[in-house]
Amino acid sequence: MNHDALAETIRIEGTRILATLIRTVGNVQLAEDAVQEAAVAALGAWPVTGVPPEPRAWLTVTARRKAIDIIRREQSRGAKERDGADLIELSKREIDTEDVVQDDLLRLIFTCCHPSLSPPTRVALALRTLCGLSPAQIAGVLLTTEAATTKRLVRARQKIAAARIPYRVPTEDELPERLPAVCAVIHSLYTAGHAPAEGDAAYDVDLCGEAIRLAELLHSLLPGQPTPTAVLALLLLTEARRPARLDDAGDVVTLDLQDRSLWNQGLITRGVTLLNDSLERSARQADAYQLQAAIAAEHARVPSYPATDWREIVRLYDLLVEVSPSPAADLARVVAIAETGEVGTALELLDAIPPSSRRHAVRAELLARTKRYAEAVNELDQALALAPPNHPERSHRERRRAHFRRLAQRQPLEH
Repeated sequence: MNHDALAETIRIEGTRILATLIRTVGNVQLAEDAVQEAAVAALGAWPVTGVPPEPRAWLTVTARRKAIDIIRREQSRGAKERDGADLIELSKREIDTEDVVQDDLLRLIFTCCHPSLSPPTRVALALRTLCGLSPAQIAGVLLTTEAATTKRLVRARQKIAAARIPYRVPTEDELPERLPAVCAVIHSLYTAGHAPAEGDAAYDVDLCGEAIRLAELLHSLLPGQPTPTAVLALLLLTEARRPARLDDAGDVVTLDLQDRSLWNQGLITRGVTLLNDSLERSARQADAYQLQAAIAAEHARVPSYPATDWREIVRLYDLLVEVSPSPAADLARVVAIAETGEVGTALELLDAIPPSSRRHAVRAELLARTKRYAEAVNELDQALALAPPNHPERSHRERRRAHFRRLAQRQPLEH
């Protein structure tokens, strides 16, 4: 087994023991440190002894021992009564895992989404703890900066430590108050895989697959709740288009050029069914996930891009920016408005949206529709300057910039 395969096994199994340790010691940092030390031990031992038959059990026992070692090292620094209790809990032969939430990863999300923390902080902390997403990745999902995300995580852990916030798996009657944050985490996890903020891949299959698995589990756990149902519908409808997102060379294919025969009709059918069920359960009072799923369903139901009902999509985006305003929703609404033929209005609306690589790219396309090719080239220059070096859409934007530059050079000859 090569080093990469070992590391992947450790990452997956290590994450799944975090919930148990966090609940036992009530300390996220201690649990993470113990799991990390166990992972280092595994990377040293397994290439020699071979991967054990039950890697998770090996890591769990090792992490518990590492946690005991860490507590003993820290005892001289105070809080001995608390540390002594931790040692008692960690010294038990087995750690009880009989909860209403049976899956380890889903349990960990509920555990991280403590109501004493602000909603964005809960999401950031869960994403960091859940699968080790970097601050840059989390910032990309939450539409903030890496520095702001790092500060948020530091403050969260300081608050947890100072206030002794108990990190334990919630009881069944506590699940509803944590549900919005849990749904946000699962949706954000999928977004991180669907549009990675780091690396040169256009899609992280494993991350998206894990998000869908968690959405399925959450829906099974709370089948009567409309929001988890809507989240699952949204993820399935989005995932249905994945086979057409890249061409044979691995380059991004925009929605207007995608081969819709490649879309997964089974996922679309199930997604639409789940969306309708969710809307019925909420008396047709749509939340942000339902609206996003409805937009995805609107795209999925038509056989071609020209057949898209853009005015209906604009109506849905109008509702979305009212229910859950964000720069991403505003930008998508502008694109939809432009598709109805109101390019001038769309360009005016762009001025109110904060600058970003995506906004500059959209502005370039709209300027090109009005034959302002030189301005479009300038916008794509700015889009590329703001995008990471290996951004998956970089090659697409570079091709569009070259195309607009050629058109701009021809313009004087045409007048």
